[in-house]
Amino acid sequence: MKEELIISGRNLPNIDPHLHLWHWPISLYLFLGGLAAGILFFAAMVTLFGKENKFQGAVKWATIIPPIGLSVGLMALLYDLTHILYAWRLFAAFRITSPMSWGAWTLMLVTPLSFLWTLSYFKEYFPNWNWKEGLLSYLDWVIDFVNDNKKVIAWILVPSTVLLGIYTGILLSAFNARPLWNNSILGPLFLTSGLSTGAASIIMLSKSHDERRLFSMIDLVLIAIELFLIVHLIMGMMAGSQVQLEASQIIMGGEYTVAFWVFVVILGLTFPAILEIFELIGYKVPAIVPAMLVIMGGLIFRFVMVDAGQLTRYLY
Repeated sequence: MKEELIISGRNLPNIDPHLHLWHWPISLYLFLGGLAAGILFFAAMVTLFGKENKFQGAVKWATIIPPIGLSVGLMALLYDLTHILYAWRLFAAFRITSPMSWGAWTLMLVTPLSFLWTLSYFKEYFPNWNWKEGLLSYLDWVIDFVNDNKKVIAWILVPSTVLLGIYTGILLSAFNARPLWNNSILGPLFLTSGLSTGAASIIMLSKSHDERRLFSMIDLVLIAIELFLIVHLIMGMMAGSQVQLEASQIIMGGEYTVAFWVFVVILGLTFPAILEIFELIGYKVPAIVPAMLVIMGGLIFRFVMVDAGQLTRYLY
């Protein structure tokens, strides 16, 4: 009898049943996009309420982060692209059904506005420069123009930053073939996480006790909402089809369980929330500690969701 060896093409590492294409640049890009959206949202809201002088950490100091963060995030995104020379074609058309198209055009709006916002405070950052002579005189005109229209920019930033923050989650949830991602809660969850990291950045850079207290309360509410959404994300998957139930196991006993529950839920959300509660009731807590934990948790959350989601799949 002739013996034949049949080799299956299934379960090839990184090919079948999962294709691992998105690496750390995508996770970093999603984190920095959400962080920038959160900071700019709060800066715009403070401006619209006319509280710029009272909450300068939100409008003046934390807003240095978004132009740098968005630039680094876009460079990470370009680094991850296979055909980088064709990236411009994403901006040559707009597809209303494409989350990537929405994200690209939103970034094209928010990124220059973030630079203009930071530029508007250059006279305060560099008070010893002579702004009336030479090339600085032209920059002085631009700064005055931006300051005169700051509320117009703020009105544009409020909806566009919300769109940017929610897009970072919808970009993943639109992938129907990845059951861990394919969940309607992911968009609001990423938006809430971005707002939380933005509030934490303001707390860390603020020099005002009242401002730190306000944004600690805001961050506490956002953490509670984030934990609520995480619980419902998991409950929804565990009550879903067999495929979704299997997808949930990757963070409920699988290889990403420790990273998700210890570094995101406990150290990145629950523990900083406890510290912020202690601070609000009068205990001395260094503001940088809960703020850094929230930011760290937001970053690890993106890495876990991007990496773990690519390991989940529909059986076929």
